[in-house]
Amino acid sequence: MKSTRRSFLKSTAALSAISLPGLSLGNNPEKKLKIVCVGGHPDDPESGCGGTLALAAGAGHSVTTIYLTRGEAGIEGKSHTEAASIRSKEAESACAILKAKPIFAGQVDGATLINREWITRFHQLLDNEKPDIVFTQWPIDTHPDHQMASLLTINAWIRSGKKFSLYFYEVCNGEQTLSFRPTDYVDITTTQETKRKAIYCHVSQSPEAIYDCGHRAMEQFRGLEAGTKAAEAFI
Repeated sequence: MKSTRRSFLKSTAALSAISLPGLSLGNNPEKKLKIVCVGGHPDDPESGCGGTLALAAGAGHSVTTIYLTRGEAGIEGKSHTEAASIRSKEAESACAILKAKPIFAGQVDGATLINREWITRFHQLLDNEKPDIVFTQWPIDTHPDHQMASLLTINAWIRSGKKFSLYFYEVCNGEQTLSFRPTDYVDITTTQETKRKAIYCHVSQSPEAIYDCGHRAMEQFRGLEAGTKAAEAFI
């Protein structure tokens, strides 16, 4: 985790990326990295750092998204089984746009938990991916599933001996993510539209509402903070 605040100026690289420490988002980076993004539900990784994931994949890095649940409780009037099927397909479509590999961890939307069994299981799942950089949800989110995704990732990071760099992302700041003070930014001007298309794959979740809950404004505001048109922010 990073504790020192950094405001990166826009580079002259082809992607005009404000790179996170240790992550080159320009063309043909010397070292190809394994990047994993953890989210509580389908649509969380896309909403929080879809632009950064698209940049990373476009630069040649390997990208994986781990969804703690399949969003089983996320469609009114549908059973858990029906909703899981719909939302899993939406996540897979979104990952295809971002050029990411989807993995579903196996917990249930609205009933996530952290215990000894899941700490071990999630650590093994993440360790199998051998990540260099991991993005996860902010532990001070209002949704319990976001909290569980974050805490399981933190435990895996500690158990790994802090072998990978750990960053937290925000979703619906002020409504879901609370007390978020960024330390790092990524310029997503070139992938903002790719991110929007990935979010709009989640048809069952009223994707326009996902953007209207603050993501469009967040991208603009974080861009102002970072000195670019649109940005995603991390701690």
